[in-house]
Amino acid sequence: MKVEQFVMAYRVEQDRLRALLPEGYTSLRPVLRINVEIREKERVAVEFNTPAGAFGKRGWLNIAHWESPADPITWERRGGEVTFQSPFLRITYTRTGIEGGCPAERDNDGCFFPGNPTSFVPAETIDQNKEFCGCAFQWQFSPADAHGVSLGEDSVAAAPTPPQKQYARQPLTAQTAAAIPCQQILGAYAVCFEREETHKTHRILR
Repeated sequence: MKVEQFVMAYRVEQDRLRALLPEGYTSLRPVLRINVEIREKERVAVEFNTPAGAFGKRGWLNIAHWESPADPITWERRGGEVTFQSPFLRITYTRTGIEGGCPAERDNDGCFFPGNPTSFVPAETIDQNKEFCGCAFQWQFSPADAHGVSLGEDSVAAAPTPPQKQYARQPLTAQTAAAIPCQQILGAYAVCFEREETHKTHRILR
């Protein structure tokens, strides 16, 4: 399957993340990530994740995922700029022509999908070059949701922060995570690759 993937990560207050994670999960970094994929030039999929550890693994905890046509997601390309629009999110990636990497790739076993049962998808190997992007986004669940505009073309690593404040527990949903303010866009990239059909095979953890 041919995939054009767009990835963006942004910094948030880590204590706010800790208040959302299910029992047994540990927040690894003060980061939320939005992945958008154009699959076979038709379908669009969006994933919303945060870095977490559990079950002896380190990776990304899936907060929510959506896919067209079941979910109303549209996209428009204008030169090197691609904008994705839905009732809950508007995000624009602008290719810069500069190739680079992502610091989080070195600390990623795969993606957790919490539930009953909880499952895990091992990390995908992508051998194609990534291209840095500028990015602007706005969550649209409520008027006060997180939004931001990138200031540069490099990827910035986000170090974990020690607990400083204890927030009331909240459910791990796209709405509660999107309400956490964006402090800084850490980086964004685009990459095109061929996905093996065996990827996305879920392994049951419990």
